[in-house]
Formats: sequence, C-alpha cells, structure tokens
Amino acid sequence: MSQKQHPTSGAAASRGKLEWWQLTLLGLGFTTGTGFFLGSGLALEKSSYAVLILFVLAAVGTYYVYDALSCMIAEHPEKGSFRTYTKHAFGHWAGFSHGWMYWLSEMLIMGSQLTALGLFTRFWYDKMPLWVYAAGYAGLGVVIVLLGQKGFQKAENIFAVVKVTALIMFIVLGFLVIPGVLGQENAHMHPPKSTADFFEHGAMGMWTAFIFAFFAFAGIEVMGLMATELKTEKDAPKAGKIMIAVVTVLYTLSLSLALILAPKKAFSADESPFVTALKDLHFEVIVDIFNGVLIIAGFSSLVASLFSVTKIMYTIAQDGDAPKMFTKRTKKRKLPYVSLFLTIFGMIVSVVVALALPKKVYEYITTAGGLMLLFSWLFMVLSARRLTKLSAWAQVKSVTAITLIVAAVSGTLFDKSSRPGFFVSVGFVLAIVGIALILQFTKWKKGGGGGPSKDTAQEEDDEGESAGIRLWRKRHALEKQ
Repeated sequence: MSQKQHPTSGAAASRGKLEWWQLTLLGLGFTTGTGFFLGSGLALEKSSYAVLILFVLAAVGTYYVYDALSCMIAEHPEKGSFRTYTKHAFGHWAGFSHGWMYWLSEMLIMGSQLTALGLFTRFWYDKMPLWVYAAGYAGLGVVIVLLGQKGFQKAENIFAVVKVTALIMFIVLGFLVIPGVLGQENAHMHPPKSTADFFEHGAMGMWTAFIFAFFAFAGIEVMGLMATELKTEKDAPKAGKIMIAVVTVLYTLSLSLALILAPKKAFSADESPFVTALKDLHFEVIVDIFNGVLIIAGFSSLVASLFSVTKIMYTIAQDGDAPKMFTKRTKKRKLPYVSLFLTIFGMIVSVVVALALPKKVYEYITTAGGLMLLFSWLFMVLSARRLTKLSAWAQVKSVTAITLIVAAVSGTLFDKSSRPGFFVSVGFVLAIVGIALILQFTKWKKGGGGGPSKDTAQEEDDEGESAGIRLWRKRHALEKQ
C-alpha cells in the first residue's frame, strides 16, 4: 500500500542479491499452483461464469495484502518477515500465534498437495498405491530444499516458466480453436446466453465460491519471505504489483476460454477446467501434456511450502518460541536441517492422515488449513496498519483487503461442504492463541511482584504506542542515519 515511506540506508538497501524481476518470477512460481489449476473447478461449480469476477476481486485483495507486507519490508526488512512484524505490532503472543498458525496451515495444505500430485500421476498409471506417489514427490521436494536457497530459486524459476508457458499455450490454442483454424469440427463456443445464465447461482453462490478464488493466489507470503533477499527492499511492492497483474490476466483469460470451449455441464469439481475443455475438443495428446503441467504446478507449490515452513520454524526457534535445536544449520548452505526434519515428519503425518481419514473429514482439515492461511494474511494487514503511517489511499486499500478476506472467509459458513472446515480452523487458531496467552502471563512476563506484568511489547505509552512499535520506530530512525 502506498505509505509515507522513508529512505533506507545503503547497507540496508543492498542486503540481498535478488533483483525485483527475479522476485516477480519466483512469485509466479509460488502462486500458480493447484489452487488455480484444480481449485478453480470448485469455484466454477458454485458460481458459474461469475467466477471470473471473483478472481478479479481476489486479485485485488491479494495485492493489497502483499502491498501491506512489502511496504513494511521496504521500511525495515526483518528475517522473520510477517511474524516478526506481527510481534512488533501486537506483542509476543501475536508473533507466536502468527508463526505457529502459518506453520500448521502449510503442513495441512502440504498433505493435500501430495495427495493431489498422486491423483494426477495415477491419470497415467493407476496400479501404484497413492502413498507411493506421495512419498516420491515428498522425497523429491526435500532434495530440492537440500540444495539450499540458490537451488530452490533455480527450481522455482523453471517451474514458473513452465506453468506460465502452459497457460499462454492454452490461451493461444483457444484463440485458434474458436475461429476453426485447428479444424471446423472443433470450432464451437459455449458462452452464457444471458445475464441470468452468467449469474446462475446468484449472490450466495458467488459468496460461497469466493474462498476458492483466494486460494488460487496462495503463495504471496512465500514471496514476502524472499523479498528480504532483494538488493533494494523498496522494490518489493513493484515486484508484487507486476506479478499479481500478470497472474490475474493469465487466470481470467485462460479460465474465460475454458468456459467458452466446453459446455458448462461438462465441468466438475473433481477435474481441472482446462483438462475438461481439452477433453471436449478431443485433443488427447494435449490433455496428457496439460496433466504434466498440473503435476509441475502442484509440485512447485509443494516445494515453496516446504521451503517456507522450514524457514519459518527456524525464525520461530530463534525467537525462543520453539526449542533452540531447530536453529541448527548446515555449515555450507546454512540450511536449518533440524527444522527441515520436523517438516518432513509433519508431511508424513499429513499424508497418513489424508489416506487414513474418510475423504470428507480430510477435506474439512485441508479447508481449515487454507482458511488459517487467510487468517495469516489478516495479521499482515493489521500489522501494517499499526506499524506504518498510512496515507488516505493506503487506508482505503487496507480496509478493502480486510473486507474482501472477511467476505471470503464468512462465505464458508453458508456452504455445507466448507462450514466444518471453518469451525476446525477456528478451533486450531483458538488453541494456538490460548497457548500463547498462557505463555504471555507465565514464561514471557517481565519483572516480579504479585501478579503477572505485561510483556514489554504490550506496554503502551500515553500515545497508545506499544514498546514493540517504539522499537520499530527507533530502528527505523537509526537506519535513516
């Protein structure tokens, strides 16, 4: 968001090695995953053609969230990124809650990603047990993370190019099919016949589908973690703006063509809309190619999640909110290997749960993971409101982001398939916050006396600023000098 920013020192501005365009490319790799290629089918089923409007609204909300985070990074980069800002803004309990909430949400989501990857692969060979595919992709993901940050970046850049190229090829294919360039037998269109057809499921359908449009943009928080590696942190907002603009155009244009190329009744929540459209055209070879793209997209998201939760666990432990053993790193690549071991264990548990629980129960848990990710986004926006001086336009963007996220989350209460996931997510969050508050009045209290004293990050001066915010201001003032 456009805030009154202050220039950073030369040392602070050249801390990393990433150029802004490299971060943009990485962002394309982080966000363009199964949330869009597969999840868009769920959104389509609930909202019909109006899903296109939802993707535009979700893009606006996503950009405003990232903008809030990137502006804090531009003012003062923190290794712990979003959870550290939350701690500065609201105190130790909030930083603890944000870190563990994000870690748990990604662990739940990774189980879903591994299951989806197995299902995509069984499209070609269904004789192999699902857990074998899941284990294989998990192992390959760990190998990429073990290559270190450079190896991770190179892999994600390749994945990004493949996924973007696939979407562009689908768009080009659509424009060639419609006029009959690829054969008159394929030249057909299935546009909505009226406004009522476009909004077939009404406002309620759009409301309940909105959450799935947001899920398609999941990954911006990983981009925020990588933004601290920029040569010039003030380029973080620009990188996000360009990345989200490109993704939004590709999403809406490719999905529009898919909706036109195949009859609406052919689409299903169990299959990617793009595979459905290609099947309707009887392009079997291209269907196989696109299934490969789905696997790459899902694997790319898995690797990004694996990298981010390992890094987050390391920073959580650095702050004393997890055992210090999780701060141990390898000498050469500085990889937090104990944190990675915990993540691997979490993945194993997640996959076992995915295969052991009834399908509906597991869907509730994975939906909860996605909702907790959006709760994490809310923390980012609220932290920016507290730590930075907002201009009038920045206030509008901040309120808009909060409103759109709340609208998406609340929509799950009116959908019987998503409602249990909402309550599961609230249960997880309450448990984490409850633990944080217990620690707040025991382990983290300062000083002695008869009763628990406030954490220094919670003590407020006469102007309502906490000690954490005053520390933020002091650091920023020193950087200006």
